[in-house]
Parts: sequence; structure tokens; C-alpha cells
Amino acid sequence: MQNTSVSIASAKYPMLIAHRGYRAAYPENTLSAFRAAVNGGVQMIELDVSLSKDRKLVVMHDETLDRTTDGRGRVCDSTLAEIRKLDAGSRFSPDFAGEAVPTLAEVLELAAGRVRVNIEIKAEAFEADASPEVPDTAERQVAEIIGYYHLRDSVLISSFEPGILQRFSDFPNHPALGVLTEKLKADEILSFCRNINAFSWNPDYPVLDRRQVQLMQKEGFRVFPYTVNEKDEIRRLLEMGVDGFFTDEIRFSQYLNPV
Repeated sequence: MQNTSVSIASAKYPMLIAHRGYRAAYPENTLSAFRAAVNGGVQMIELDVSLSKDRKLVVMHDETLDRTTDGRGRVCDSTLAEIRKLDAGSRFSPDFAGEAVPTLAEVLELAAGRVRVNIEIKAEAFEADASPEVPDTAERQVAEIIGYYHLRDSVLISSFEPGILQRFSDFPNHPALGVLTEKLKADEILSFCRNINAFSWNPDYPVLDRRQVQLMQKEGFRVFPYTVNEKDEIRRLLEMGVDGFFTDEIRFSQYLNPV
């Protein structure tokens, strides 16, 4: 059964969202980082998923393995079993040597009933030519695993790829949808947000001003800018009235006063 205490609907705002887990102090997108964020009391964790060579879901931000693991090459050119053998901790610190790249299932097992989860599906996982009936597209696999863990009400699906969000919006009983953008402003994305009945707009924070925040909120969309790691910027955004923000440093929760 879904735990309604961590549903999207029950969230208190503004909300701190732990970007790739507690990324400031732990290797990103690892169970250590997610566990630390959950234990630190955040309302939501954020993670990235893509597809491996054998079409399995991999929790990793980059298209390649090089930056965060001791592997080389593109994620899509390695099988899940090969990726699982890599060290995803040592590049951050020797203290985390042997940390594995997690599966989405492992993260959801950790999070279930404890915290909300923002799953960003990477644009490179989108297969524009795939038939809607293909069972193992990234979006269908994500939808299936969310259903398996009964987490539809506590998950936010986001992507920079409009096609992924459009497909999710066509799924029955789909989770909340978040529209990720980099340089677009509210006026430029409003129509798409309406079209897919989005829950939130997740913009790169430098593009924001108070008018844009108010425009989107008036239309019923939450505004969650990313990735904010400076105290002055956090204060500025909160003064604009944003509904929360993505950050690498969960200690910034001291600046929030949820109502």
C-alpha cells in the first residue's frame, strides 16, 4: 500500500530536494548518498536513470562512466552486470571505495515509505522511433517499477526530453510530471506544461524572476529550480516564492520554513 505521509500531495512547501542524494558529502547517485539524504530528513531525493546495453535501468547522471566510476565508455555500451562491477565511490573519496552503481529498484526500496523521489529519465534514453507497445523503453520500465513498489503517489517523473514526458502523460494513472528546462522561460514552456498536465516546472535557477514564478503558480504548477548551492541565491529564490529547490547540500534546509 502507498504510504500517504510521503505522497506528493502531502508535501510541505518550500521543499528541499536532495540532488543526486547528499551529493556534497557522498558520491552522487549512490545508496550512501541517498541514505544520508533520507536520514538527514529531506522531503525528496532526486536521481537519474538511463538504459544499459542490455536495456536495464541504470542510476547514473552522465552518458559515460568516466567521471563517477573507474569504468570507461558510454553507459549504453555496457551491460548492467558490467556496470555493477565498477567502483562508483573512489573518485569521490577513498572512504567510499567499492560503492556500486545502484539499480532503480534498490533506491526505491530504500526510499519507500520514507521520502518522495524525483526520477529524472535522461534524454539519451529516449527512443523516438519506438512503438508505444514496446515493453522495455525506459519510460515503460520506470512506470512498471513504480507500480510494483506502489509508489505512484510519491514519485515525480522529470526529463529534459519532452517526448518522455508526453509518453508518460498518456499512461493511465501516471505519476506527477516535472518539466525540466535549461534556458527556457515560463512563457516558452507554459503551453507544454498545460498539455501534459504537469505538476511542476523545474528550471535552471538563473533564468527565474518573480513574474515567472507567479505566472506558473497561477496556472497551478509548482516551481522547483535547480541546482542551488549558494546561500544568497537560496534566499533570493525563496523571496520570489519558489516551491522548493534542488541542492547538493542538505544542510540548506535551515533556510526553509515549511507551511
